[in-house]
Amino acid sequence: MSEPNPRGIDRRTALLGAGTLAAGALIAGGAAAPATAAPAAPPASAAANALPAYRFVREALDTANLAYNPTGELIFPCLRGTVGRLSDAPGRYLLYYAPHDAPGGICLAYADSPEGPFTEHPGNPIVSRNWSPHYSVSHVSSPHVMWNTRHREMWLYFHGENTTTRLARSRNGIDFTYHGVVLNTAMVPGTTEASYARVFEHRLADRGADYVMVFMRNGTNNHRDIGWGWSADGITFDFAREPLVRHSDVGVANLSGPHLVARGGRTLVVYHTSAGDIRATEVGADFSRRDHLGVVHTPMAGPPDSGRSAAPSFGSDRGVQYMFYEAGHRLGATIAIARAD
Repeated sequence: MSEPNPRGIDRRTALLGAGTLAAGALIAGGAAAPATAAPAAPPASAAANALPAYRFVREALDTANLAYNPTGELIFPCLRGTVGRLSDAPGRYLLYYAPHDAPGGICLAYADSPEGPFTEHPGNPIVSRNWSPHYSVSHVSSPHVMWNTRHREMWLYFHGENTTTRLARSRNGIDFTYHGVVLNTAMVPGTTEASYARVFEHRLADRGADYVMVFMRNGTNNHRDIGWGWSADGITFDFAREPLVRHSDVGVANLSGPHLVARGGRTLVVYHTSAGDIRATEVGADFSRRDHLGVVHTPMAGPPDSGRSAAPSFGSDRGVQYMFYEAGHRLGATIAIARAD
């Protein structure tokens, strides 16, 4: 976003530059050179069997007519169902998203189907960069909302600045109460950035944990990897010192936007790479595995993807599986809806 790193290369330049180069090479029919030698490709069936093929349906929002759209770009979708959870929700589904650049702002739209049409909440942003007396930052972004079954609340994890992930809680999915910081770079030694976090209810009995966090981390080598942590309450986390998935593990310059997915008895971490695609690593129910499965979603060459799909978020409705994702170049992205074949 807006903050330079110690080496003088800002975060969006690193991600946008690498992603644009790779996307251009793919469109031209070539292959972009990875930052390091790529590991041997897994069998084609490994990636194909990990997740269904998702096909683009439509853009989720008419960005030209949004009342709140300060920077002309949207990122990091998170769709949550309300049936059996929220009594007075404006729709069966709530879609959370945000601008990428300052001032950011956590936004909400709602619909009765994952395929829309989505209506913009008139009070956007529902969380802004200034929340007195708790913080005042250049931007807030990357909303991930988890339905906390223990507390019967929507828990919103979001970042601002890029070094800090915060938590807010709500009983209606719209009005949030600030809780506090759950992750910052001081908690993960050797990092200069810790953001784009998603938290899931996931039992790790040997660690006494009921929640797992996956996030993007940046270190002194100025490459972004996937980090992770675990928690008994979804508030106080322990964090692994080493990355869960390194960029070098899959032969790209940067990784971001991780999501935990459980399908058919398998536990996967699905993430965006600076090659523009979405890949998966099987970690196992206890997070002891590191099986890199390869590409699970290839972006369309044309709009809205234009060679880049990122920040996947998954859900289902009446047995139909959906993936919401960030489509398009880093500073001009929109929210796309894809449906499983």
